[in-house]
Amino acid sequence: MSLPETGTRNAILEIRPGVGGDEAELFAFELFRMYLRFAERKSFKTEIATLERTPLGGLKVAVFKIKGPSAYSLFKNESGVHRVQRIPKTEKSGRIHTSTATVAVLPEITPLEIQINPSDLRIDTFRSSGAGGQYVQKTESAVRITHLPTGIMVSCQDERSQLANKEKALTILRSKLFQLKETERQSKLSEERKSQIGTGERSEKIRTYNFPQDRVTDHRMNKSWTRIDKILDGDLDSIINALVNYQP
Repeated sequence: MSLPETGTRNAILEIRPGVGGDEAELFAFELFRMYLRFAERKSFKTEIATLERTPLGGLKVAVFKIKGPSAYSLFKNESGVHRVQRIPKTEKSGRIHTSTATVAVLPEITPLEIQINPSDLRIDTFRSSGAGGQYVQKTESAVRITHLPTGIMVSCQDERSQLANKEKALTILRSKLFQLKETERQSKLSEERKSQIGTGERSEKIRTYNFPQDRVTDHRMNKSWTRIDKILDGDLDSIINALVNYQP
């Protein structure tokens, strides 16, 4: 099963910290904020499905939809391992640390394009929680859906309504199942997410954010840009446009 065109679709992004502990979690949140600000610059709408913060202000996981013309086409090249090199705020000896975060980008898929058998799903409900495990609601409005044949698990807790969270989770699940089928068809791989973002190891990087040299390097194009602060503030046009037009 293949769709004729995914580039014009909405995009679903999933960001997680990779190697580097607290610093990786802080960097993951900076990437999340960068994409939100870039989307805002493009007048795209964003819908957050899952956002789990750490007590230090970092990110455990973020899953969100970006809605706009050709959103997937713009964001699809962000998939992979992003690496940051800098001196963490908690580093007393001034040593530069290397940390990573992973980004996966999926096209939004409609219910007609991927039909899910309800008997293949396990649906669990739980209380949504904020940073540090603080409960923000007393009702079990958060939803976790497990697709039993593949083991893919999706959770959503951003909405107050259990039904709304379920619909968001199903939307993300459809996109993950579609991408899984596409990858199996194209390359016979069974783990699409691993093929996109790898294991989070530093060696699998697609882009490096080097703070001491104020330089962002995309390793696929072997091209660099300066002004990290502007880039992390959502000024991604030059990088994303270069990737859209890049021919390896």
